[in-house]
Amino acid sequence: MSNNNSSSSLVVAQRAVKQLRMEASVRRIQVSQAAAELRNFCLQNASKDPLLVGIPSSENPFRPPKSCSLF
Repeated sequence: MSNNNSSSSLVVAQRAVKQLRMEASVRRIQVSQAAAELRNFCLQNASKDPLLVGIPSSENPFRPPKSCSLF
């Protein structure tokens, strides 16, 4: 039973080491550079953003239904 526990903990440790090595190899950039790139992206795409420019009422699937009145 002790051999099974040690081999199980060895497998867990190997997986942890593999994960840590993968995370260490990820290319990283400075936060200031990432923020500048995000800001530029937002500014370039602001004219296409429906939350900023709105949706024409003719294309809005969530517009309130028109009511019918007989009077």
